[in-house]
Amino acid sequence: MGNENNAKTSIDLTKAPEKITNKDLHRSWLRWWYANEIPHTYDRMIAPSFLWGITPILRKLYKDKDDLQEAYLRHTQFYNTQAVWGGGTILGITASLEEARARALAEGKEEEAVSADVINSTKVGLMGPLAGIGDAIDSGTVQYILIAIALPWAQGGSALGALFPWVAFVILTYMYGFYFTKLGYRLGRSAASEIIGGKNIRKIIDGLSVLGLFMMGILAASYVKVSSSLQWSISGKEFVLQDILDSVLPGLLPLATVLGVYFYFSKKGLRITQALVGLSLILGVLAAIGIL
Repeated sequence: MGNENNAKTSIDLTKAPEKITNKDLHRSWLRWWYANEIPHTYDRMIAPSFLWGITPILRKLYKDKDDLQEAYLRHTQFYNTQAVWGGGTILGITASLEEARARALAEGKEEEAVSADVINSTKVGLMGPLAGIGDAIDSGTVQYILIAIALPWAQGGSALGALFPWVAFVILTYMYGFYFTKLGYRLGRSAASEIIGGKNIRKIIDGLSVLGLFMMGILAASYVKVSSSLQWSISGKEFVLQDILDSVLPGLLPLATVLGVYFYFSKKGLRITQALVGLSLILGVLAAIGIL
């Protein structure tokens, strides 16, 4: 009886998962970050990228060949999300769930192990909401803030104006993407709640939104050039419409143009081509009759 227990203990030890370290998480994040759009397919989307990213972790967790093969197959199913906010967080959460499953299997507690369905449903359930947040912040806010910062350099003829937004965007997203990976691993499935509803993350999002509004205002005031050439004379006195407008509120015409485009988008949706054509026609007509 004692020999049988010793043998069972020996088998369990050989199947015991290795400890996941910060280095392992960074390696998986780097692989996912690098390859997230490379093996893009219509039937599985970016599932191959996710599998390639998490493979080093799976190899440390599953020492049994069949369990490892099952994990590989599990992560070839359809998967698609935003690379940083969604990809980093879900990568960390999945690593945490896989570790819990691997430990339970090594201890012979198959009924208590996190099921494959739970792992897949967690990935699928989170990939949409987190992708929405990531696209809005990365592509809709951070990217344009960096472009706004670099515009004066580009106008001045400096190559830094073209390079800075790209380099800074890569560095920033890589850094906080890895933070999300560690956060996901540490908190497990509750990490999504922390990102979507957490106070600290909400403060960051609100701060970026306010900064983005400031930057858009600065861009509108600095780079939208609309002025009036209309002038007339009354009783021998010359009146210039632009001088009158400047005395009331400098930059009134650029502001009116930006607000007009904003209200158009609010009513009609983000129809960029129609807005550009309509704005060009309106400004062209006003210029032809001598108002602008």
